[in-house]
Amino acid sequence: MTLIMCTAVAGNLLVIGSVVKFERLRSRVTNYFIVSLAFADILVAVLVMPFNASMEISDKWIFGSFMCDIFNSNDVLFSTSSILHICCISMDRYIAIMKPLKYERKMTKFRALSMIAVTWIASLLISYIPIHSQLYTTHENALVLKNNPNACTFVVNRLYAIISSSVSFWIPCTIMVFVYIRIFIEARKQEKHIRSASVCSNKSNALYPGRNARDISDRKTMKREHKAAKTLGIIMGVFILCFFPFFSWYLITSMCKNFCPYPPILGKILFWIGYSNSCLNPIIYAYYNREFRQAFKRLLKMKSQFDSYNFNHCSSGDTKDTANVPLVYLNGNGGPTSV
Repeated sequence: MTLIMCTAVAGNLLVIGSVVKFERLRSRVTNYFIVSLAFADILVAVLVMPFNASMEISDKWIFGSFMCDIFNSNDVLFSTSSILHICCISMDRYIAIMKPLKYERKMTKFRALSMIAVTWIASLLISYIPIHSQLYTTHENALVLKNNPNACTFVVNRLYAIISSSVSFWIPCTIMVFVYIRIFIEARKQEKHIRSASVCSNKSNALYPGRNARDISDRKTMKREHKAAKTLGIIMGVFILCFFPFFSWYLITSMCKNFCPYPPILGKILFWIGYSNSCLNPIIYAYYNREFRQAFKRLLKMKSQFDSYNFNHCSSGDTKDTANVPLVYLNGNGGPTSV
């Protein structure tokens, strides 16, 4: 549990720091969604996982009935937001691959921020309002929570189970699978076109050098988009592996109630498998996305340089002479430069 929480916080802080620090990453609209996703995953790790871990360890709820509603609301809010952000990223990649010439006009910063706002608002509406108004649960469970401050069971009625699981998982998952199948088919077509165009451009290099340079630039852009689409496919696959078991169990047990007995440990395991998705996304970026991998390395290298300087500076006891201190800043390409 501790490993999942720490990895989620550290990894997603690296994602946010990379986009904030390096202009190359900051200039891409797609990374607006990635930063907001990382923020949602951090909130899952900070405001949800510790309370769940405490309940698992002590086998009871020790924070009172009001905090129980806050905990359940945050759990639904941030998990739903994380899932909807991945759906937004898939739609962004869909436009980039399917309509590359219209991408910059269609996916503006304003539109991306609007999509992010809708994602958070939808997540808020499906979580805080029904949970704090007790519309989400059964009458029996509401009485249990009212009379037992050490209980914080998340038992939902059938209507809320259908609506919440549809908004939080089934609808976004269906959209993502459909979109990625279309992206995969189109990417294969474009790869064949790129290979054939590469042969033709090599033959005409001597006659049209300027045109060849533009073709090379277009091919590089397309290859970058295809790599981003591949990373999205891996993120989506991991997301389905993490959340499909939980939402299947959640919907089935909510529908059939006492007619579907299951061991209590099963629900606990499925919850934490879902939570683990919050720490896996940064690992996927670091492994499959070269730009994020380089940004992570630069951030960690810069931190180690500053830590080394502070240690040596404090050890020497000299707080006045700073003439020989290396100044590290970001150059125009997003990399650290020493002066």
